[in-house]
Amino acid sequence: MTSEAVSPSLSDVIAVMERMYDPAWARDWDAVGLVCGDPGAQVRRILLAIDPAPAVIEEALAWRADLLITHHPLLLRGVHGVPVTTPKGRTIHQLIRGGCALYTAHTNADAAAPGVSDALARVLGLTDLVPLSADPADPVDKLVTFVPETAVEKVLDALSAAGAGEIGEYGRCAWTAVGTGTFVPGSGAGPAVGSPGERQTVEERRIEMVLPRRRRHEALAALRTAHPYEEPAVDLYELAAWSRPRGIGRVGTLEQPTSLREFAMLVAEALPSTSQGVRVAGDPTAEVRRVAVCGGAGDSLFDAVRAADADVYVTADLRHHPASEARDTAGDGPPYLVDVAHWASEWPWLAGVSNRLEGALADAGQPVEVLVSTRSTDPWTFRVPSPGSMVR
Repeated sequence: MTSEAVSPSLSDVIAVMERMYDPAWARDWDAVGLVCGDPGAQVRRILLAIDPAPAVIEEALAWRADLLITHHPLLLRGVHGVPVTTPKGRTIHQLIRGGCALYTAHTNADAAAPGVSDALARVLGLTDLVPLSADPADPVDKLVTFVPETAVEKVLDALSAAGAGEIGEYGRCAWTAVGTGTFVPGSGAGPAVGSPGERQTVEERRIEMVLPRRRRHEALAALRTAHPYEEPAVDLYELAAWSRPRGIGRVGTLEQPTSLREFAMLVAEALPSTSQGVRVAGDPTAEVRRVAVCGGAGDSLFDAVRAADADVYVTADLRHHPASEARDTAGDGPPYLVDVAHWASEWPWLAGVSNRLEGALADAGQPVEVLVSTRSTDPWTFRVPSPGSMVR
């Protein structure tokens, strides 16, 4: 007999989102998470969009969405109130009256793997992706202890439950080796093995497990509870920092080299249409194969682009001075620049969110209907080509 599927609560959906896009990965200036909504409310329909713009709010309410998930925050800068007479206040009131919650995943989704720039890289056909600006790994310890054979499984289970032994998608990871332990209990001891004053020799198992440094206290407490010895021997090593696959931007390679002009045309075809189109800086005939990308505004990453030895850099919102300086530094060579609309550079991410979120909830027996908004929230509405007259 199979259990009947039930709709998830808002807190259930948020838990899935935060496994994919941990709020701890967000930059300290950012505002991510639940903006409005009752965590206990049921969620049947979820609309995904880049911006919490008026057109998107109307779409969410017309579709009777219970939750709107956006990439860009509504309240990135602090406000002192949300009266309906202000644009942000009007949005909040519309959502609450319509019974629709709002949740934001911003720079935590930028840094995630896969994240916003992974999606941009994939639609451009890039492979062998690595972060353009990698985040440091979370601090990690290695715990080493020595356990009699009869208690090995109990201690491993306890440490695992406390957060030790997680490596990527694998849990309860440990290395063990057999050895001999020897000790002499003091007169005031209450040893689990042997008697005070008598030398003991015990076959023991050395156990090594990694654990997030933030879980050190919980792991040590679990070890002391599960270990049969009155005074278990334990060593903690702080492991050297290393880079994670998370970070801002991505670098990858095209399957075949192409010209800068052909590559720019590929970008234009892969992304949603915008009035801006695609702007390019560089020799149209130059060969490109190694590509750096950053969904959203990326003109702060030129040093990383040069360090990555990229032939071309695809991003959005390139300003005059940083772009000019980047091209002056490069001379006639790479990295060349491809500038696209901010909204268009991030929109491919939504399809991946939809698939992963819907799949995770379905696997948990909590199916939902997820829709990706196709409303363009790019602020520019039309473009007038320059006539090409001489500068006067």
